[in-house]
Amino acid sequence: VGAGRGVLSVPAVMWALRRVCLDSMTVSACARLLHVAWAVVDRAVRERGMLLLEQADRFSSVRAIGVDEHVWRHGAFGDRYVTVIVDLTPRCDGRPARLLDIVPGRSAQVLREWMQARGGEFTRRVGVVAMDAFAGWKQAVESVVPHAVEVIDPFHVVQLAAARVTKVRCRLQRDATGRRGVKGDRLYDCRRALLTSDEYLGARGRARLMTLFAIQTNHDLMLAHDAYQRVIHAYRCDDRRRGERMMRELIDDLTGPGRYKGCRELASLGRVLKRRMRDILALFRHPHSSNGPTEAINGRLETLRGNAMGFANTTSYIQRCLIHSSQLKDILTH
Repeated sequence: VGAGRGVLSVPAVMWALRRVCLDSMTVSACARLLHVAWAVVDRAVRERGMLLLEQADRFSSVRAIGVDEHVWRHGAFGDRYVTVIVDLTPRCDGRPARLLDIVPGRSAQVLREWMQARGGEFTRRVGVVAMDAFAGWKQAVESVVPHAVEVIDPFHVVQLAAARVTKVRCRLQRDATGRRGVKGDRLYDCRRALLTSDEYLGARGRARLMTLFAIQTNHDLMLAHDAYQRVIHAYRCDDRRRGERMMRELIDDLTGPGRYKGCRELASLGRVLKRRMRDILALFRHPHSSNGPTEAINGRLETLRGNAMGFANTTSYIQRCLIHSSQLKDILTH
């Protein structure tokens, strides 16, 4: 073995692939143990891993997918975003979701072209698409798989409601003091308690919120907090039909002439939820359609990028992600 050179046998390549895929070992660590250059192990692992994935025909049994964006690098130049597509089909059988593919870019066109490239059999089979509230995903799904049920992930709906609570709090803070909140301001000190679910809020937190809501000028904040908690309770309801009814009633209250009328932040939230109500309520009628597994895989890809100390090449990054979080784990363990 010379400097920067090396030859790996097939068993050595499979050993390195298993360490990288199953044990999340870095390529550098494998290279040190095999006494070859980093580039030798990296190239061999990616080539062998992608070959096994191609032979497995990973698109053949997909019936539900999750779509999300992912920041693959944080540099000042070049495209920072990729579109992550996750196979949610295994969730129906109690198995974990798996990364299906990653496509450079983030737009309706990117997702549309990816689905069209899979062919008519794939698009006919896909019946559920989980996504966030980004309009681009919806446009792509409606144009390629109009028969599929679109599901907005609960995380993003809760996040929308939480953002309105924060906006109301910041508005009231500026109205009262003419500046943003700082430590010692009642509104600023309660910011975490306002975004904590009722069931996890202690007696001290409840007392602080009751004191805050007793102030007449904080009426809008009390309403925003109430709507936020109603969103959480609807999703946590054990009875799916009752949860759907709770969510529908909330959307009707936000867009109707009831008690929420007059708060502009909640009026904006109501318009968003009303526009995507069908996609929001679809979660309650289609179990295992949450985009939570997609977010989880997104987090694993962040860990991968951190272990590798960043990637400079999109192709290498996509291949390493597929090796790390796709069907390859099942192939190597069976």
